[in-house]
Amino acid sequence: MNIFAKLSEYLAFPFVRFALIVGVLISLCSSLLGVPLVLKRFSYIGDGLSHVAFGAMAVAGVVGLTNEMALVLPVTVICAVLLLRTGSGAKIRGDAAVAMISVGALAIGYLLMNIFSYSPNIAGDVCSTLFGSTSILTLTKGEVVTCVVLSVLSVAMFVVFYNRIFSVTFDESFAKAVGAKTGLYNLIIAVTTAVIIVLAMNLVGSLLISALVIFPALSAMRVFKSFRSVTVCSAVLSVVCSASGLIVSILAGTPVGSTIVAADIVAFAAFSAVAAVRGAGGRHAAGA
Repeated sequence: MNIFAKLSEYLAFPFVRFALIVGVLISLCSSLLGVPLVLKRFSYIGDGLSHVAFGAMAVAGVVGLTNEMALVLPVTVICAVLLLRTGSGAKIRGDAAVAMISVGALAIGYLLMNIFSYSPNIAGDVCSTLFGSTSILTLTKGEVVTCVVLSVLSVAMFVVFYNRIFSVTFDESFAKAVGAKTGLYNLIIAVTTAVIIVLAMNLVGSLLISALVIFPALSAMRVFKSFRSVTVCSAVLSVVCSASGLIVSILAGTPVGSTIVAADIVAFAAFSAVAAVRGAGGRHAAGA
């Protein structure tokens, strides 16, 4: 059986189609938010918030919540708001706050899981949560609908407030001076980021989420210079890498999250090579 016939056979199953839909939507949202986060020097916030979500999931398991999202999402949103509000006037700067919350939430979550032992396979649960698991291939129709709704809202927020996000990304002080509600727009970025992080945990795991945020944006920045071009390229590249990574994972039986990140790394290397060739060509033309 050739690859295309095998892929066609797999696509006949609803759970494979669900995984592709969710993976593409999450990657699209992550890439859109990734550009302003990278430019605002908050590219590592995805890692910090994913660890917060891990800690919240551990607490939800200890107290016996059947719907973990009811606790994980609001806790992650609150931490996102606190992290993105840590500006130059804060006693704890942004990077230090991310590191502190990240390590603290991860340690407390793992500690609670071991103390209360609500699962017979703690090591397996921790590994699948940190690095992703096959849960993306066992999504229910309700979970897919929830992901679609939250993803559409996230994309809509980015599109509607695109100009405002652009202004607070490049010169927040100037935007505030001319009367822009920078606090509100930073809040929108924070809430949307938190939602995407929580959704992405099923796709790549909490330790790999930063790759969805960072790699597409950095790859696009190697070739394009304008904010709009970088954003569009980042979105397209992220969707392509996510879809191809999922397909390879399904066909080859490799871990979903790691395969998607590997696809992002290959894309970054390719874009870096294009940038290097362009640079060499420009220098050669100038020398001639």
